[in-house]
Amino acid sequence: MKFVAIATMATALLAAPAFAEGDAAAGEKEFKKCKSCHMIADGDNSIVKGGKTGPNLFGLPGRTVGAEDFKYGKDLASVGENGLAWDEAEFVAYTADPKAWLKEKLDDSGAKSKMSFKLKDAEDAANIWAYLVSVSPES
Repeated sequence: MKFVAIATMATALLAAPAFAEGDAAAGEKEFKKCKSCHMIADGDNSIVKGGKTGPNLFGLPGRTVGAEDFKYGKDLASVGENGLAWDEAEFVAYTADPKAWLKEKLDDSGAKSKMSFKLKDAEDAANIWAYLVSVSPES
């Protein structure tokens, strides 16, 4: 019984809409740093035309890590197999240092990331997150 109640609460929390502390308008400007590798597109509706070397970031908030139809590196895919979903804190930590984030999540000093770019400013990352939330479908 207790497990069912906990599972129900967890499901309700995961279904809650994504919130963001940052400034979406500032994030839209900052996203220019990301679009050489990433696009934001809902099917044929291109919100931001960008590169295809990184995954499409449409609907990223709340999505399981590595769940997009994209060829992820094995380490990032492994994090997703554990069920971790993207939220603001994980996004900010990942974009600050993808390799260190993966090493921590997997407890593996040899973990590697395909993402070579780092967002040095946590405020910029929070703003980009707010922008991604603003253009993503509501939960």
